[in-house]
Amino acid sequence: MNIAVIFAGGSGSRMHTKSRPKQFLNLNGKPILLYTIELFEEHPLVDAVVCVCIEPWIPYLRKMLQKHDIQKVVDIVPGGSNGQESIYLGLCAAENFVNRANASDKRHVVMIHDGVRPLIDESTITANIRKVEECGSCITCVPAIETVIVNQPDDSIQIPPRAQCMMARAPQSFYLADILSIHRRSIEDGLTSFIDSCSMMNHYGYRLGTIVGPMENIKITTPTDYYVMRAMIEVRENQQIFGI
Repeated sequence: MNIAVIFAGGSGSRMHTKSRPKQFLNLNGKPILLYTIELFEEHPLVDAVVCVCIEPWIPYLRKMLQKHDIQKVVDIVPGGSNGQESIYLGLCAAENFVNRANASDKRHVVMIHDGVRPLIDESTITANIRKVEECGSCITCVPAIETVIVNQPDDSIQIPPRAQCMMARAPQSFYLADILSIHRRSIEDGLTSFIDSCSMMNHYGYRLGTIVGPMENIKITTPTDYYVMRAMIEVRENQQIFGI
């Protein structure tokens, strides 16, 4: 079973939006989050979607799912006190779903994705699933296109060769049992501030497979990102209409 856990728990302070969180900003009458959910809804290999959402906005999300005929969302859970806890709650909801489903296959793939990354494509989702089946994990990346500078403890800097550098994005995908066990281990160890799942898995010694995803797979964080997303979605819609 292949499950997407979509994280939409942030408030989006850097977007400077006052009326609603960034994941619920509308584009052509549809929230950004719905564009993201639809990518997994329409993928033939995805069996279910779990959403982690700001609690006061859960009723609105349910209404939008019904309006846009989204069928694969099996649970919506409120977020936690930080990103790591929110992802853990989403993974627990995914675990509860597979337990209810009594799925015979115990090697369930989970794809952890940001609700404000609506610019991935079907091939990226497929590649994540296949890479997990191949080596147990998959981190979607893009090549570094600028020089990366690493600050050292002695105030010097290290500049790794750009050709060896990639930028981690999402989805970040694993076997559900593996990522859940590491989350629970980190809680026992009192480590609760990992910036993302690949950082946590790397800390505990897991091998991380990678794929190169589309460069436009940006996270909508600032107003500039929003306008880039709007332009890209319009291009995609025009391609569908005119068959370009």
